[in-house]
Amino acid sequence: MFRSSLGLALVLGSVFAAAGCGGGGPPAFEGRGPIQVVCTTTLAADLVSRVGGDRVEVDTLMGPGVDPHRYLPTAGDRARLDAAHLVVFNGLHLEGKMTDVFEKGRDRYRAFAVTRDLDPASLRPAEVDGGEHDPHVWFDVALWAKTIPVVRDELTKLDPAGAEVYARNADAYAKELAALDAEVRAEVGKLPPARRVLVTSHDAFGYFGRAYGFEVHGLQGVSTASETGTQDRQRLARLLGQKKIPAVFTETSVPDDGLKAVLDTAYKDFGQKVTLVGGDDALYSDALGPPGSPGATYPGMIRHNVAVIVNALGK
Repeated sequence: MFRSSLGLALVLGSVFAAAGCGGGGPPAFEGRGPIQVVCTTTLAADLVSRVGGDRVEVDTLMGPGVDPHRYLPTAGDRARLDAAHLVVFNGLHLEGKMTDVFEKGRDRYRAFAVTRDLDPASLRPAEVDGGEHDPHVWFDVALWAKTIPVVRDELTKLDPAGAEVYARNADAYAKELAALDAEVRAEVGKLPPARRVLVTSHDAFGYFGRAYGFEVHGLQGVSTASETGTQDRQRLARLLGQKKIPAVFTETSVPDDGLKAVLDTAYKDFGQKVTLVGGDDALYSDALGPPGSPGATYPGMIRHNVAVIVNALGK
């Protein structure tokens, strides 16, 4: 594996040794200037920025293209978290053992998970980094929209003077995501159901498949920290050959070496030539793209992914 549980525990222990022990808790927000928010992922940061607007200043621990499954916190992260009025994370163990730090350090950090209030019945089961559910909920746009209220409510609790702003921004963004969900369904509708087989670097697109009618396969499991071996590559190569799948998709936050090996096997053993979709067309999965890229925002990420998928599988 990329990391052992013991190794990660030691890193977290050294970086967050004082979490939950001593300290005066998070700094008080006195209503002057923007709320200082630290988010773990770009997706959480984008959500907080849309709801908070000018009343928040967002710092992101894991930048564009960073894989949260493999992220190891630094001593600098500890200082940034300690200075935050509010800490926002995805939850569902996307951040692995960091989730435990936030949940056990409630006297040190004012922290919450954007997925906190989602109905467990709406979540896909998956054993990942100690969690019971697949954390990639943002790939179902309608489900991700249900995280908006918790952000609105937590910002309002900390900054009652901004209540009207947060409510207005939240309502506008919810309407935008409802329109985006309808847009995705219309675009996917251009692709015959028989061609809706999505193969990617890791199993991050399960919610996308469930919401929009795709059969989804990943070389790695729900977490990129999981191991892959010869049997996994052969299994996926066999699937490509049997279903005559025309294309597989790399991800911006995951190396593509494993997929390349799968394509070699698919051609050698099954005579199936498969296009490896990557480069500027790589899918955004666990992180947004840098500023100026198609995936710099959540709606942009979704539109980019859908356009690439429909185009490649429709040929």
